[in-house]
Amino acid sequence: MNQTPMQSILHKPEFSQAELVQLLNASGDEEKALFSYASEVKQQHVGNTVYLRGLIEFSNICEKNCYYCGIRRDNTSTHRYCLTNGEVLEAIRFAHENGFGSVAIQSGELSSDAFIRKIDFILKEAMRMTNREIGITLSCGEQSEEVYRRWFESGAGRYLLRIESSSEELYYKIHPKDETHSFTKRLNALEALKKTGYQTGTGVMIGLPFQTAGHLASDLLFMKQFDIDMCGMGPYIEHTQTPLYKNRSELIPLQERFALSLKMVALLRILMPDINIAATTALQSIEKNGREKALCVGANVLMPNITPKQYRDDYFLYQNKPVSQQSNEDDLRFLEQQLKSIGHEIGYFKQGNSKHYRK
Repeated sequence: MNQTPMQSILHKPEFSQAELVQLLNASGDEEKALFSYASEVKQQHVGNTVYLRGLIEFSNICEKNCYYCGIRRDNTSTHRYCLTNGEVLEAIRFAHENGFGSVAIQSGELSSDAFIRKIDFILKEAMRMTNREIGITLSCGEQSEEVYRRWFESGAGRYLLRIESSSEELYYKIHPKDETHSFTKRLNALEALKKTGYQTGTGVMIGLPFQTAGHLASDLLFMKQFDIDMCGMGPYIEHTQTPLYKNRSELIPLQERFALSLKMVALLRILMPDINIAATTALQSIEKNGREKALCVGANVLMPNITPKQYRDDYFLYQNKPVSQQSNEDDLRFLEQQLKSIGHEIGYFKQGNSKHYRK
């Protein structure tokens, strides 16, 4: 049987940037073919088990002043907080007892000695409390190689440091260009994470102002070339209290950002068949079942929010962030049902480490 032009590209061992742009622009039957093939690749390499990372939004205090982020340093309307050690450890206890396998501790970027020591204490105590059974992902920004090593030795096995864009030019359109915000420093931090031994993850925002399909194709090639172990990426959603909000008239519609995000997930799965890819919460803020759609086209990780409820509204990175009113237990039961409806199951009591990393 003759292959369609889309099928001819999809079954190539490598993609050029131009071919990735063509795939990102796919619509109709071509888009369906892309999603179908990505689903096959996912099934073959990682299956339909979904691994949970209980998300703990540790603190919204941040030294950075990124133009897109709701918790940027200069946003004085944000109510700042930092969880106590006890609150973090109680969330970890819940995750461990309910079979999550892993947690992800996420925060604004800080590099103070007090912050470093606090994360270190939490890691050691979590390892003691769970008999080293819980997997821990950190997403706490740029740190020195020494700090990364200290946290790694204390129990963190994975680290997510999103570059937001692999284009230096675009990076400086969404970040200030100063000593605190350095594209080179970001890349060096990623290198330090790999050198230390972490399962290393990164990610980008999709649908930014000034961004083209060419930028996104380069992002995919960057992640493959850097040989990441995991990825968290999703649609850019604007926040009113940020400088980038003034560019909202230049944005593609939310539904187009959503569709483009699904294509990025699908293409990354095809490019890197055995990595872990998260279905991010930002997808859910556009479509209620957005995370499930991402799972069907390539994602295999979910990050249910287990932050104490009184803090969740304050970790406000973008507009319309989904915040559940149910208990964590009820959220988990609902999630289980949702996954069952799309032929997936939760990998209870499994850390779900990246198969790519283990190679």
